[in-house]
Amino acid sequence: MNLPTDILFYLVAGAAVILVGLAKGGFAGLGAAAIPLLALVMDPVAAAGMLLPILMVQDIVSVWAFRRSYDARTLWFTLPGAVVGIFLGWYLASVIPADAVRGFVGVIALAFGTYRLLPLLGRPVKLSGPAPEWLGTIMGGLAGFTSQIAHAGGPPFQIWALSRNFPHLVFIGTSSIFFAIINWLKVPAYAALGQFNVQNMTLTAIFLPLAILSTLAGVRLVKRVSPARFNIIISLLMVLIGAELIRQAIW
Repeated sequence: MNLPTDILFYLVAGAAVILVGLAKGGFAGLGAAAIPLLALVMDPVAAAGMLLPILMVQDIVSVWAFRRSYDARTLWFTLPGAVVGIFLGWYLASVIPADAVRGFVGVIALAFGTYRLLPLLGRPVKLSGPAPEWLGTIMGGLAGFTSQIAHAGGPPFQIWALSRNFPHLVFIGTSSIFFAIINWLKVPAYAALGQFNVQNMTLTAIFLPLAILSTLAGVRLVKRVSPARFNIIISLLMVLIGAELIRQAIW
């Protein structure tokens, strides 16, 4: 086992873990920047494997908090597609080199960062009325794929789920349960990729306390600071990081 010794790695990884914690604490969407940020300093597949157990621990809290507020029909339509998406994401990561995965992560970061900035340009992405249920299966597949590659399944799921006009708590609860389930579904895929090794799990243990503390901090900060401001900053960061990862993959 050779743990990283570069202080820059721990600073960048710590920032990524804090983003994940803040996202689980109420600043929804920030966590999507974690893997693109980590991919600057480590293999993107290893980065996702390191973060997965942290996400699963945090899922326990969120699912318990919203266990009575969810829409079962949404889960029924989205989860089958997510299974297919996870499989495709695993297969892709298993057959292409790390730089190509880094490029895919960069494209995801660039696309999702741009998607979140569109409302500022007066061009929000909206569906007129409730989207058809079959589209939920497709969006579930996209969410599973992007979640497997970069733990960034939020936007595809949200585009469809928001069109259903759920009450706020039902939307949050359904999202929490959906992503908790697909995180468990990703365990065999990451095990097959060999990412639950001693080095990755040691890094997970090192950063887990920071993840818990940042989640608690998010719960407190979300009541005092506008999440919209954080989302603008992180979305801009995702666009820049995405472009840099694409550059690294090409050159």
